[in-house]
Amino acid sequence: MQRSLTSVLLVTLLFAQSAMAAATKPNLIVILTDDQGYGDVGFNGSEDIRTPNMDRLAREGVRFTDGYVTYPVCGPSRAGLLTGRYQDRFGFGRNPSVNPDDVTAGLPNSERNIAEILKPAGYRTGVIGKWHMGTHPSFHPNKRGFDYFYGFLSGGHRYFPEELVLNDVAESRSAFDWYRTRIMQNQQRVDIDEYLTDEFSNEAVAFIEREKDEPFFLYLAYNAPHGPLQATDTYLDRYPDIEDDDRRTYAAMVSAVDDGIGRILEALERLGIDENTLIFFLSDNGGAQGKGSSNKPLRGFKSMPFEGGVRVPFAARWKGTLPNGVDFTQPVSSLDILATINARVQSPIDADKPLDGVDLLPYLTGKKKGSPHEVLFWKNYDNNWYAIRNGDDKYIHNYNGNFQFFNLKKDLSEKNNLVKRKRIAVKKNIGMISEWDEHNVAPIFPPLSSWSGNP
Repeated sequence: MQRSLTSVLLVTLLFAQSAMAAATKPNLIVILTDDQGYGDVGFNGSEDIRTPNMDRLAREGVRFTDGYVTYPVCGPSRAGLLTGRYQDRFGFGRNPSVNPDDVTAGLPNSERNIAEILKPAGYRTGVIGKWHMGTHPSFHPNKRGFDYFYGFLSGGHRYFPEELVLNDVAESRSAFDWYRTRIMQNQQRVDIDEYLTDEFSNEAVAFIEREKDEPFFLYLAYNAPHGPLQATDTYLDRYPDIEDDDRRTYAAMVSAVDDGIGRILEALERLGIDENTLIFFLSDNGGAQGKGSSNKPLRGFKSMPFEGGVRVPFAARWKGTLPNGVDFTQPVSSLDILATINARVQSPIDADKPLDGVDLLPYLTGKKKGSPHEVLFWKNYDNNWYAIRNGDDKYIHNYNGNFQFFNLKKDLSEKNNLVKRKRIAVKKNIGMISEWDEHNVAPIFPPLSSWSGNP
């Protein structure tokens, strides 16, 4: 009888410990916008586009004034975020072909993404929105650690339901036909009846409601405000005073995302899990030139190595754990998201594929001082340019044949090229770039332009 009682008590204790461990694992949400300009969010000074819910994340958490992504274009930037590793480590140095028959054009199976790392730790995982990690069946999110997928596989999409008529990327007959595919729910095609951004917000709330009792990871990858510039009258009517049509539509698209974020925050509160949920918010790169966006006061746009291409709106909120209303002014990277998350979860990382990111929590809570990163790197393989941020200094190597050196503390807009006065520093930075680049490989797949649909 005593042995039986002891066994029961042991099982009960183990169950309680397991339940307690599960309860202490935070829910995790990464909200990623597409081509949103640094200056197009209230917490970075936007005056014409209103973003109260994005601002709330920063107000109730931390605003990263110097938050970077690893590439100024969508696909490679997302590969870096999802793996916590510079994408050039594994040959994702360009936007991949959308060819659904190409078994190389996607996130290689040799790399584990954030969902594949979190699954063994007991997380339910979902991705909603833009995938862009390959259209071949072997790259499908359901085969890459995600329990739930609702979105599209390619790098962009149209927003109005009546325009989504293709059943598969393979039906594309010309470039960017794949923007018109029907939405996928896991492996099935489904029809939608709302504006696409609203659909993604609906699905995000539904996912949270379904998974509220278990630790979950949600990667909400909006394709807004990436082109085509399309918005409903509901959102356009909020901006009658913006005269430029592109800017007005772009603002409306950002508003749609902001509404969705507000609904997510409301759901977390309603379900009583907001204090056990860590949220990261950022854009995948800077705003695109000629598409209504603004990266002010930064120089440049999407695809460029200047701050306007790689520095993005970036905030994190974890009520009760992170400080609130704080500006963190040291450089941080999208690489740090996975490192920060996994430091809480302690899922094993492949020894031969260490993360390039840093756990930010000790820096944000004051346990560590200084900067999480000594340097940050950028590389464009096809155009053979590099960039490095080293402290307050920024060196750009061979961009359109030019070599440029800036002090960002004194010259945030990168107007004063100091390259001729900083020869010793330039030489040091070139050496650091060369050493970093020794661990990189050439792109393993053909570029986006290599496939424009089936004949």
